Amino acid sequence: MSGINSLAVLEGVWRINRVIAHDDGLRDSFVGQAVFTRSGPRIIHDEDGWLTTGEKGQRLRATRRYVWTNENGRIDVAFGDMRPFHSIPVGVSKPETTYLCPPDRYQVAYDFEDFPSWTMTWRVDGPRKGYEMVSNFSREDA
Repeated sequence: MSGINSLAVLEGVWRINRVIAHDDGLRDSFVGQAVFTRSGPRIIHDEDGWLTTGEKGQRLRATRRYVWTNENGRIDVAFGDMRPFHSIPVGVSKPETTYLCPPDRYQVAYDFEDFPSWTMTWRVDGPRKGYEMVSNFSREDA
């Protein structure tokens, strides 16, 4: 696949398996769902699932929301409150970008080559954080 050309291909329910590998050797995991729902020209991306911490094995409910739009040849991803988060080009199979939240740096790499399975890999560095988070998405409503 040559990347995402339309947000419509994301609509529906996705299974998420996520691993968070901290630089200190601890590993957390998240298992849940992502639901992509059309809202006018936007897609609302809601995640809901369970985060299991590596240090104590605690199981915690975890949710998050993002808003995706497709304008001017780019897919813009915003936080749930519409603050800009990051942007990737339309039609690129392995787009990458950076989000700066000083003093922290968030580097993301998407991989749409095996769509409808796809991956989002974040590398996060800052004075009090350092980890890689790999999220694998697969269609649940196929």
